[in-house]
Amino acid sequence: MENLDNEVHVWRSALDWSPATLDEAMALLADDEVARARRYQFPRDRRRFVAARAFLRRTLAGYLAADPAQLTFTYGEFGKPELLLPGLATRTVEFNLSHAGDLALLAITRGRRVGVDVERVEHLPDLPAVAQRFFSSRENAALNEIPAAQKVFGFYCCWTRKEAFLKALGDGLAHALDAFDVSLDDAPRVLRVHDDPDAGSKWTLCHLDPEPGYVAALALEGHSCQVIWQ
Repeated sequence: MENLDNEVHVWRSALDWSPATLDEAMALLADDEVARARRYQFPRDRRRFVAARAFLRRTLAGYLAADPAQLTFTYGEFGKPELLLPGLATRTVEFNLSHAGDLALLAITRGRRVGVDVERVEHLPDLPAVAQRFFSSRENAALNEIPAAQKVFGFYCCWTRKEAFLKALGDGLAHALDAFDVSLDDAPRVLRVHDDPDAGSKWTLCHLDPEPGYVAALALEGHSCQVIWQ
């Protein structure tokens, strides 16, 4: 397995796959993943889910020299997946997957929690109401200071940073979205967590520009880690 101790690798994949490629992808999935795919109401969403899970399996398998179809996942109380690797406790791979629209991002590291979130930038006619509902008062104040032409971008910067942080924690439902603050500027960081005054020094936030029309963020436990696009 590649040395991931001081690196986090970020992989990206388009999800608009051909029918033949999707058939191959479906064959890699476990029964629970197939069941989840079938619950999607719209065929496009179902296809993208299958592609994203196959992308996850194939990429992780490359690090482990394993068969993608044989990887087994376990899920935490709040749904965050982890690899079940009997006998490999000292070589634990940490990862997080996010997909939006036709794009998936996968972050892989070792020995530290990681979260990634990607969103497709869209016009939001109710942006102020959404921000008031989900952002903290400090974040809303910062958003209100952003010029109108850049406000949508600022909104997505805030949203992806908050989501990436919650996904890295792995217990997102236990944290209200307005119970912590992230920055909206060019220096991404965790500013405050209501029950952890030292949180800002424990976490690294990174802004990502994966593709035109998308905004993404990476949350990583600790510091001194190099982000490498694959």
